[in-house]
Amino acid sequence: MKTSEQRKLGRVDLQVSAFAFGTAPIGNIFQAISEEESDAMLRTAWDAGVRYYDTAPMYGHGLAELRTGQSLRWKPREGYVLSSKVGRVLKPARRADIDFAPWVDAAPFTMAFDYSYDGTMRAFEDSLQRLGLERMDICFIHDIDVFTRGSEQPEVFRQAMDGCWKALERLRSEGVLKAIGVGVNEWEVCLEALKQRDFDCFLLAGRYTLLEQQALDEFLPLCERRGAAVVVGGGFNSGILATGAKPGAKYNYAPAPPDVLQRVAAIERVCADHAVPLPAVALQFVVAHPAIPSFIAGTRSVQQLQQNLEWFSHPIPPELWGELKRRGLLREDAPVPAAAPGSTDQGKGKS
Repeated sequence: MKTSEQRKLGRVDLQVSAFAFGTAPIGNIFQAISEEESDAMLRTAWDAGVRYYDTAPMYGHGLAELRTGQSLRWKPREGYVLSSKVGRVLKPARRADIDFAPWVDAAPFTMAFDYSYDGTMRAFEDSLQRLGLERMDICFIHDIDVFTRGSEQPEVFRQAMDGCWKALERLRSEGVLKAIGVGVNEWEVCLEALKQRDFDCFLLAGRYTLLEQQALDEFLPLCERRGAAVVVGGGFNSGILATGAKPGAKYNYAPAPPDVLQRVAAIERVCADHAVPLPAVALQFVVAHPAIPSFIAGTRSVQQLQQNLEWFSHPIPPELWGELKRRGLLREDAPVPAAAPGSTDQGKGKS
């Protein structure tokens, strides 16, 4: 699969590259990345044909938006798609007074959740100021999930479906935004949002992967019926599908439990039999679903980005997908990539 392949974002008049650039790492999550490395990664992505970039005020307390805008500022604005998020408002403050964790050397702003209409409008305008660009194309309501908000989630969700929705729907109706959506860690939250409001797209972190396909039951079929697109991040389940089932491998930000280690080890054996790297299979599986036009990858270095780009375009024989399904390592109804031109199997097999 080509990283530069352009795909339609559901029912929306937008084309996004199948491989997208995620900017959380250049917000300095867990460790600092230099300005030079950040810009070099964005330039490498552009040169590879990546034309979809996702950012958020949360990433580095505004640092990721600042860096993204700086690197994209003189690119042809019609030549790429940009998304950011609402749900947090940033205010300037002394660095000594800010709790930056888990961000390192972040921008000097405090963050506060705000899902009101006015807070959404302010967050949207502030993002454009930090980006230094005239517009963003997609805007997601950020982190209204149980993972982030815990017991407060039901009330937070209600606030967002009222305040954020009203603001974003107005911006969309006025043509300021082309698409609006929700960006969370749980497909169940996306499903409920789609049932309640007319969203165009979703950003789902890590919940449709080689290890998790429960979203096929109800959420992804509803997206297909409604013409809503899903962009997936976290395709490695926070690490184990990139590193393999080695000691200390991470699954959902914690050490992988024994059953997950065993399952990944079994998938690795199938990949080894076909001489295909596990991460290549993990990345290409995600974007095989017709409702998923793009995968967002976050990388910490040019080398890591180049490795992801190579995995994304690595040839995979159709027989590998069939074997995963026969061994019960992949759901029978999970769409898999179409065979390469000239192959004996041209179908986008579901079995």
